Amino acid sequence: MKPLSKPVLVGSVVAAMAVSILLARASGDGVEQEEVTNPALTVTAISPQQSSLPIRISATGNIAAWEEASIGTEAEGLRLIEVRVNVGDQVKRGQVLAMFAAETVTAELAEARAVAEEAAATLTEAEANAQRARVLDATGAMSVQQINQYVTAERAARARWEAAKAIEQRHRLRLAQTQVLAPDDGLVSSRTATVGAVLPAGQELFRLIRKGRLEWRAEVATGDLAKLSPGQKVHITLVGDRVIEGQLRVVAPAIDTQTRNGLVYVDLPVTDGGQVRAGMYVRGYFETGIDAALTLPQSAVLLRDGFSYVLRIGRDSRVIQTKVSVGRRAGDRVEIIGGLDPAERVVESGGSFLSDGDRVREEPRPGVAI
Repeated sequence: MKPLSKPVLVGSVVAAMAVSILLARASGDGVEQEEVTNPALTVTAISPQQSSLPIRISATGNIAAWEEASIGTEAEGLRLIEVRVNVGDQVKRGQVLAMFAAETVTAELAEARAVAEEAAATLTEAEANAQRARVLDATGAMSVQQINQYVTAERAARARWEAAKAIEQRHRLRLAQTQVLAPDDGLVSSRTATVGAVLPAGQELFRLIRKGRLEWRAEVATGDLAKLSPGQKVHITLVGDRVIEGQLRVVAPAIDTQTRNGLVYVDLPVTDGGQVRAGMYVRGYFETGIDAALTLPQSAVLLRDGFSYVLRIGRDSRVIQTKVSVGRRAGDRVEIIGGLDPAERVVESGGSFLSDGDRVREEPRPGVAI
């Protein structure tokens, strides 16, 4: 067989290379076509909007009694025989809370009453004698010394009668003190009274939250105190994300030297549900005004690795994960403080299914042309 000539061999090599290039281009076009026609997700693109958001000052603090009354005993050395209320009971002003044994006091009162009656009788006799002596003084039938004796006896009898009446009144008060009464309407928050105990005067028996009123003592940064004033509405978040509304009553005139915060006192509504209790540590915020802010819906902001991100849509329909700084929240809107230009388009929802660099297909929003 005759070998191939050199020109024929070169031509064959060139033809083979041309075929390879054409196959490679066809393969590349197929991949590109596949990527274009098979995006990772169909999304709706949106841009940040200007919204009006409230200006809020956040604070934390404890809930405490607006005013707590300490109820003790004034009776000395008496035995407690009955306790009629317990912690959590609602009481009315003048209601009997506890009772002491009154037998000894009753006997002492009877004795003091008898002494007072005897002194009253002696006083009556002394007054009559002194009156007769004054009448006889004008006639000279009685000496001046005798008259003075009768007048002095009258004064002494009156003094003994007044002393006896004072002792009787003291025993009456002691008898009244055998009943421990509520000084005001309120809620019993503490009880140390024990039946059978013999207590000294001044011993605390109960503590009472007057009127059942509670207040929130919130700690506010020094720089924010000037923005607060009495009468402002306050929103307080309780356990279970339940929110109640209070009213700022007063801003404390002094700053805590340790924390550099100031206390503000917020009146809370009186509730019977028991969800607001003294001692709870809660957070809340004060609304001091409204201003404009750049916002996105909550669904467009992703939380990854402790940071906030949005997925910007590039010109090639690929998403770019972009870190942003967020601020206030109102409803389903989130304030974007930095990291995003107002003209940028981002994925509205479904970003959790996408990764940085994924290609997406944009779906126009109703009435909006892309």
